[in-house]
Amino acid sequence: MIYQDPKLLLFSLSSNQELAEKISASTGVHLGKVTTKQFADGEIYVDLGESVRDHDVYILQSTSYPVNDHLWELLIMIDACKRASANTVNVVIPYFGYARQDRTASPREPITAKLVANMLVKAGINRILTLDIHAVQVQGFFDIPADNLFTVPLFAEHFKNKGLLGDEVVVVAPKNSGIKRARSLAEHLGSPLAIVDYDGDDERNRENGYLIGNVSGKKTILIDDILTTGVTFSNAANVLEEAGASEVYVCASHGLFLPGSAERLNKAPIKEILVTDSVKSKNPKPDNIKYLSAAALLSDAIIRIHEGRPVSPLFNYDK
Repeated sequence: MIYQDPKLLLFSLSSNQELAEKISASTGVHLGKVTTKQFADGEIYVDLGESVRDHDVYILQSTSYPVNDHLWELLIMIDACKRASANTVNVVIPYFGYARQDRTASPREPITAKLVANMLVKAGINRILTLDIHAVQVQGFFDIPADNLFTVPLFAEHFKNKGLLGDEVVVVAPKNSGIKRARSLAEHLGSPLAIVDYDGDDERNRENGYLIGNVSGKKTILIDDILTTGVTFSNAANVLEEAGASEVYVCASHGLFLPGSAERLNKAPIKEILVTDSVKSKNPKPDNIKYLSAAALLSDAIIRIHEGRPVSPLFNYDK
């Protein structure tokens, strides 16, 4: 797909230049010139290298580590585009940081996801496009159109191509809060569903898990949205091995891979770890990692939005 419209511009900030280049290459949409840097005191500077006057601008930036630097880069870039008379300013945030702080779970806690939404809207964006946001209700924090794309169909296609489908495979939620995502993948593959659960509600203490379901002699697929420290997946993989699973596969929408995660995952009984390219992490990765690109999905969404066509076919869970 080569799309040519001189009024459509794509910019990439510093979080994930490679993904932006893939989107530009697959669509033909011009990747605009922008310079970002930090002064000695930590202040962030953004310089647009070309005119955006009367253009529809799309800014790609995952708010991954360093989260606050990437968020401020994005806010400053939005302001630059608005002051340079862009027609519309749309942000593409493949990984939306702070989305886990979506409610007041205990007294006096902030709802930081709402604060971030307010800042982006106040800065002047017209629309936001995200990929597998941690809490889908965060869409409602925006008083502008907010589209959230799902990665389950990407994972489903990958596993179908490997012959991992039907009754010989069990899709497993590594924690009870992930049951909806696991059920969606199970429906795509026509496979049964299981859950790894834990006693108590403390997510930081997950060593003694137990299985709800049967995986004996089966190939299993663990699915979650974010892979951060690897603790949840490692513990769940051990539970599945003890329950008699023949193979354990892991897939996650966003691979943050914090320090120590690669070593932890390498020790776990996991055959393959599958993540999208939504995040560019400089930390060590597990030996058995494989990346699926979300570029085609995001490209399609950007073109649909620009042309005023429905985006819903792309993010429907039941597609």
